Amino acid sequence: MKVLKFGGTSVGSPERMKGVHQILTRDDDRKIVVLSAVSGTTNTLVAFAEKHAKQDLDGLKQAMKDFYAKYLKFVEELYSSPEFVLKGKAVVDHYFGVLEGIFEGPHSEASSKLTVVQGELISTNLFINYLLEHGENASLINAADFVRINESNEPDLDKIGELLEPVLEKESGRQILITQGFICTNSHGEIDNLRRGGSDYSATLIASAIGAKEAQIWTDIDGMHNNDPRIVESTFPIAELSFDEAGELAYFGAKILHPNCIIPAQQRNVPVRIKNTMDPDATGTLITSNKNPETVKAIAVKDGITAIKIKSSRMVLAYGFLRKIFEVFERYKTPIDMITTSEIAVSVTIDQSTYLSEILEEISPYGSVEVDKNQSIVCIVGDFVAERKGVGADIFKALESIPIRMISYGGSKNNISLLIDTDYKKYALTSLNKQLFGL
Repeated sequence: MKVLKFGGTSVGSPERMKGVHQILTRDDDRKIVVLSAVSGTTNTLVAFAEKHAKQDLDGLKQAMKDFYAKYLKFVEELYSSPEFVLKGKAVVDHYFGVLEGIFEGPHSEASSKLTVVQGELISTNLFINYLLEHGENASLINAADFVRINESNEPDLDKIGELLEPVLEKESGRQILITQGFICTNSHGEIDNLRRGGSDYSATLIASAIGAKEAQIWTDIDGMHNNDPRIVESTFPIAELSFDEAGELAYFGAKILHPNCIIPAQQRNVPVRIKNTMDPDATGTLITSNKNPETVKAIAVKDGITAIKIKSSRMVLAYGFLRKIFEVFERYKTPIDMITTSEIAVSVTIDQSTYLSEILEEISPYGSVEVDKNQSIVCIVGDFVAERKGVGADIFKALESIPIRMISYGGSKNNISLLIDTDYKKYALTSLNKQLFGL
């Protein structure tokens, strides 16, 4: 069995949803198909939840009316028979009725979570009806019935497998099973979600829980590229990556994958293949446990970084100093991306500045504090990197005219990370592309 995930752009129009159907029938493998909401839907639903929180009921009513009209048009273009047009309209009416019921009650965190998952429920119900209209042996299974997160809001892979087993047994006669990405049930039994980009995560969790042949992530680009194609003109798709390399790229800015989705696949050794919905014949990128040592594979960049330097001539080398600093970040649940130390100073970077003021207030007694915002982490990834002769020289030659704020080298054998001002980002990526790949 394979698990295939199609993102919002892949189901973003009736024509593209029809294209997904064509992809699913290219082979006879049994499949679980994970769908995102139609592109733009989640953002709209988040805006609805915000209007609900502000009690902007008039604005909410008008916005829902406009959005409802868009979905009715979607339905009319998707189906070819009057019978299924009516069924599609019934789906839209049902879930917009659910939204109206949510908005009639008080706003809460739970109501917001229930609001944003309606997009996946709509897309999967519309798509299963399309498959049935075309005579496919397909069925819909609800992700909330088996995708579980624990008290720490982390997926429970063993529980997912345990709950999926009877579902798959019940649907054993079906060739195609459709389910929702993003949606899960939390430890309190409430509908929850896997956060932005969570459909990738859903797919690899499901594939890993059942030991699937592979997980396929279908998106709007032909695999992971060696550099950011939105910024650099000359890039190319990477045929193969190791789990470690793909994980580094996803974490450090490669938007094509959810940062956490590689983790369950690596744990259960399930290959992940990235494919292009708009060009199904393109090779894409295969991610496995296989390694290709001493090779620079790709460059990624992560924006929105804040650098914090704590300087203290007395305390940096004292026992417990770093622990006290890290405990501050832990209290405010703020992850650290990079860290460098010297005899009198420690520098860290964060990409979540929600509690920056509180963090700065708590660490200020330990020394003088400097903060640099508008920073980017440039990450050079491969299965090598610290061990390959000359790679450091190539990198620094490419960046010789750019001020480098921090360097992380040797902490992982899969990456070298450098912190630069975001204003230099395009130049840095272009120059590295030329120096490392000759492009």
